[in-house]
Amino acid sequence: FGILDQKRKSEDALRATGCSYAIVRPTGLNDAWPSGRTVLSQGDMAVGRINRDDVAELLCALVAEPAAAGKTFEAMGLPTYPKLRSLKGVLGRLRTDAQLAPTGGTLSDAELAVEYALLQQLLPGETGDAAALAMGQTYEQLDTGEQGRLGARGEEQAPLVPQ
Repeated sequence: FGILDQKRKSEDALRATGCSYAIVRPTGLNDAWPSGRTVLSQGDMAVGRINRDDVAELLCALVAEPAAAGKTFEAMGLPTYPKLRSLKGVLGRLRTDAQLAPTGGTLSDAELAVEYALLQQLLPGETGDAAALAMGQTYEQLDTGEQGRLGARGEEQAPLVPQ
């Protein structure tokens, strides 16, 4: 039972229906995160935060946006940047799942490297290293050397949920 495996199975089931869809993968949901521009990316590389109101606003906008159809993408919030009036241009630059199918449903290794390098610059906090986070640790805790709620990196004690 891996939550990411379950999410992937659900996404695949939706794609297989033949219905028009857009799969949105929000980064860390955080009600205290300031509202701002929503940044969309592909490749399952996005890290960061987004507040729930911005996710709701994004989902409502996508309902009326044909350029979102057949695409899977991540969404993160970039506080203090003004929101775009339209997502049409951003969505138009994203690839459909069908276009990504020949490469296993994701970007090429070279494209992933560029996407990752760019997104790392948008991380919250001062450390700028998502790979250094422990499960349950915030970027602010990482910056100050504070341990996260689940323990030190590599020693996390995640609660087990019976199935």
